[in-house]
Amino acid sequence: METQPRGLRVLHVVTASMSVSLMRGQLKFLREAGFEVAVAAAPGEEFTAKARAEGAQPILVPLTREMAPLRDLVALFRVYSILRRMRPVIINFGTPKAGLIAGLAARLSGVPCRVYTLRGLRCETARGLKRQLLLFTERLACACAHRVVCVSESLRQKAVSLRIAKAKRTVVFAYGSSNGVDAGLFRPTVERLRMAMILREEKGIPKDAPIIGFVGRLVADKGIGDLFEAYLTLRGRFGDLRLLLVGEFEEGDPVPTAIRERIERDPNVTITGFVKDTAPYYQVMDVLALPTQREGFPSVILEAHAAGKAVVAYRATGTVDAIVDGVNGILVPQGDAMELAEALSTLISDRGLVRTMGRNGQERVEREFQPMRIWSALANTYVRMLEEKGISCAGIRLEKAWPCEAENVQEALR
Repeated sequence: METQPRGLRVLHVVTASMSVSLMRGQLKFLREAGFEVAVAAAPGEEFTAKARAEGAQPILVPLTREMAPLRDLVALFRVYSILRRMRPVIINFGTPKAGLIAGLAARLSGVPCRVYTLRGLRCETARGLKRQLLLFTERLACACAHRVVCVSESLRQKAVSLRIAKAKRTVVFAYGSSNGVDAGLFRPTVERLRMAMILREEKGIPKDAPIIGFVGRLVADKGIGDLFEAYLTLRGRFGDLRLLLVGEFEEGDPVPTAIRERIERDPNVTITGFVKDTAPYYQVMDVLALPTQREGFPSVILEAHAAGKAVVAYRATGTVDAIVDGVNGILVPQGDAMELAEALSTLISDRGLVRTMGRNGQERVEREFQPMRIWSALANTYVRMLEEKGISCAGIRLEKAWPCEAENVQEALR
């Protein structure tokens, strides 16, 4: 690794390769705008490949998602050492663990411009000592940052109300989301519809059977128990009803063992395991259900909308920004499995309503959630922060920010 900066170096720090996927195209955009970009995360071939695909320098740091005091201390010294050698002018850290470790290291090493990307609050569903610890780490991470980029307005409001971040330091780009969504990757093309038919056959799902779908990690916070309860309630009304779970069970925040065993035994429930390309699976399902207890901004809702699907979700942080209730989906009270079942029943029974909501969702995604909006706003924020510090941005090539980003960023700079 070189010890002297060649230009305006930007370092993004995340916990794992999955987080790099949440920035697809973003790092490449920054590099093409003239920044020298690096990204740090836990070691892994997938991470290295994703970083290089973006044209970013991969840097390996022993970060873990869960608390591990000794390894976290090693990671802190590792990041501090990297920052002292690399001397970036901007650091952007996201996720609680990366936020705490990279935030502290950046402050100690004197990185001029520090940004914390807040993608969600794990403390929302935590209890007792764990909640207090998570609140402390989030507050500390935000305190180390000059700007806190919240991926949704409801998340920003929650962070401010919990005194995690000061309002004047927070900003939401455009209509929110971590990275927008490339609608073309999920649009119902002839090929994806053909693949969906093949998947139905492979999974043994009858052609006309209604399917409730879920995409994401199969954990308690995602409401898998409530979703299964709603499915069982509806099975009597819709005899051929199927539940399609696109994801895999995880040990962190596990689904209760008894519920998991019932899900795995049910012949009308399909669990795909990890899926690299979820696009054709959206075409298999009739409606997406997301009874999550907390989110930052759920990308799966944007993906489902881009695929032309209606969504039913709990009225939780993040989901209220992604769904316009009654227009592109239905929001139900958090934790109410019966209301969840009724909303799903309404959509399964009315295919015309599903098509209308799906079309409305598509139009909104294409109108408001283009990735370029987020990338442009972020890059312009970087430039403004550097200018505040008196650092020249000669050589950075940026288009004018979208009007709503300019307003939001300006508010954060006051």
